[in-house]
Amino acid sequence: MSACPYCKQRKGKRPCPALGGLICSPCCGEHRLVRISCPSDCTYLDSGSDYQQKRLGEQFMPIRRDFYRELSELGSEKAVALFNLIEIVTFGYFEGRRDGQDAEVVASIQALRRTLSPLHVPSAPMPVFAEHLKKEYETFKKQNPEQITDTSSAPEVLDRVITFVSEFSGKDFQSRRFLGGLVGYVKTYHPHIAEHLVKRQEPGHIILPGQSFMPPPEPEAHTHGPGCEHYH
Repeated sequence: MSACPYCKQRKGKRPCPALGGLICSPCCGEHRLVRISCPSDCTYLDSGSDYQQKRLGEQFMPIRRDFYRELSELGSEKAVALFNLIEIVTFGYFEGRRDGQDAEVVASIQALRRTLSPLHVPSAPMPVFAEHLKKEYETFKKQNPEQITDTSSAPEVLDRVITFVSEFSGKDFQSRRFLGGLVGYVKTYHPHIAEHLVKRQEPGHIILPGQSFMPPPEPEAHTHGPGCEHYH
């Protein structure tokens, strides 16, 4: 039996159409849709995708919370609102799509940054998602001008967002780690909002940042004493 084409150590047991060989079960479970670009008709995809997203969502949550704290210190709630909007639009666009990749998200945020920069220079046509993201930003900014960062400070915020997404995504060219983490986080920790965003079809009807899936507070330190159920 041939070695797994991904780790090249364990024996392959499952046919992997993406790698063109037999992949071992641990590599299939850990890397599908994250570091392996799985085709939509793979028989092993549906059985593990929910688990994979949940696992990535759990990894994403504390890192995301730290990034929200960084943005809050950078530009108060307006900077936070911009990233929250990007997350909402990204989730609504890519949830349920298996062909999306983190590189498309990064390229679209870079395109939005160029359009908001005072030194904007026209470039090549933007990706489809970039156009969608730009339209949603403009709609929200028009409807809620005081709630989200403007063109004077948006480029710096977006630079940090690009770095955050890229670092969580990793170095694999076809990585879906950020998308998997974001989708898994929203579905795991905010299922009602996830359901609403999946059903929402009309462009420009965005849940207000700050009223959507903001990070949960960190648990308070527990002190044992009288009245505590651990106290004896």
